[in-house]
Amino acid sequence: MKKGQIVGLGRTAEILAWNEKQVLKLFRQGWSLSAVEWEESVARAVSDAGLPVPAVYGLVEVEGRHGIVYERVDGPSMLKELISKPERLEHFANLFARLHTQVHALHIRGLPSQRQQLEKKIHNAKPLSENRRNAALKALRKLPDDDVLCHGDFHPDNILMSTEGPVVIDWNDATRGSSYADIARTLLLLHTPEDLLADYINQRFELPSKLVGKQIRSIINSFINIYMSQYAKIRSTSSEEIELWRLPIAAARLSEGITEEENRLLSIVKTLLKQAE
Repeated sequence: MKKGQIVGLGRTAEILAWNEKQVLKLFRQGWSLSAVEWEESVARAVSDAGLPVPAVYGLVEVEGRHGIVYERVDGPSMLKELISKPERLEHFANLFARLHTQVHALHIRGLPSQRQQLEKKIHNAKPLSENRRNAALKALRKLPDDDVLCHGDFHPDNILMSTEGPVVIDWNDATRGSSYADIARTLLLLHTPEDLLADYINQRFELPSKLVGKQIRSIINSFINIYMSQYAKIRSTSSEEIELWRLPIAAARLSEGITEEENRLLSIVKTLLKQAE
């Protein structure tokens, strides 16, 4: 693979081949140096903590764009493996749970407050009315603090299945906070409507044949059930506590500008606020 060849695309950056053992995450034009430096510092911190994550080799600048050089990890994402090999669903769900408990077992100093990050996102959630925004903020302030490591975007497409084992990527949303909030975020992502899931998966992965939404929804629902059961066996958890975090997590998600999810998220916020009355 030639140096500079695109090997992956995301909303914030392109992933380029750098050399045989490294890739460059090159952020899009206008992405601030301070934001890139922050991501690098977080990536180093979680690597130093012993988690299975890509090694970090430093910052570079290419044609006015900032980037981070990471260890190259070859292998499909867990999401692709899960969809391609549903017969191994239980294995993947158990592994996903074990990885998440490993994250939540750590305390890393210097990370931003999860609560403050959620407050900022809720304030910036333009689709929310002022009343609903204030109600979501009020609900957030009632929830207890914690200081465990939280990934902030933990889902099967952010886990690469390398020949040496799973590797967790994309730590730019890492915070110190509540594991219940982190789980609530994961569940919100996994409950993405089946039509959107199908579009995403069929466009992202080369599969022998296109999958329909109901097939994918069935696989993901079974994955969720095993993940939650296995997580609870390893680390004490509470479905009631997770439920309390659903409102601020959904409200914060509305700040991310994902228009195709806007109606669903607004409906979740409306329903949860009505239940709280």
